[in-house]
Amino acid sequence: YQRRVHGVLKPQDPWQAQYNHLINDLKAHLGDQKLTSIINVAGGWAGGNVQSDDLFENCELMFKQSVMSSILTAKVAAAVGAPGCLVVLPGAVAAKGATPEMLAYGMAKAAVHQLTASLAHKEAGLPNDAHVLSVLPITLDTPNNRAAMPDADRSSWTPLSYVVNLMADWVENKNLPPSGSLVSLATKDGKTTASWN
Repeated sequence: YQRRVHGVLKPQDPWQAQYNHLINDLKAHLGDQKLTSIINVAGGWAGGNVQSDDLFENCELMFKQSVMSSILTAKVAAAVGAPGCLVVLPGAVAAKGATPEMLAYGMAKAAVHQLTASLAHKEAGLPNDAHVLSVLPITLDTPNNRAAMPDADRSSWTPLSYVVNLMADWVENKNLPPSGSLVSLATKDGKTTASWN
């Protein structure tokens, strides 16, 4: 038996209000049941170095899209996750190193990486035996990316179908990397591989 539950939040609301709205809806929907998987697929990108006029705006946007959505995911897992639940957060390969021309993006994704490592420890407050992973793509083959980069060579872009199949395996406890892993996705000549730290 599987039940899929998803939530849509209002970005203009304060984060505590968003969490309260989401958790109340989930509890009403789930009753006494618990979630076995909580997967965050929030996305977004912003470029710019320290001289960019929109740096502060981009930092706020990237923080909301990646960091705060990941904290909400963790809070939901703590509140309604089953023992051994899977928690997946959105990282990025680029944020494993310096990102001088996309500061806001790099900082936000690096924070998600740190959160992933921290949540894998039992002291973090997740349900017993929770399994926390972060997926780190380079470039995903999405409609937005195709529109933004129409002339790019897409043979190195990771298909969404690969990501979906990977997570479907994880939901079934297949091929799970160790909890706390940053799972990097690399695509070359149309073939994608996953590796972790």
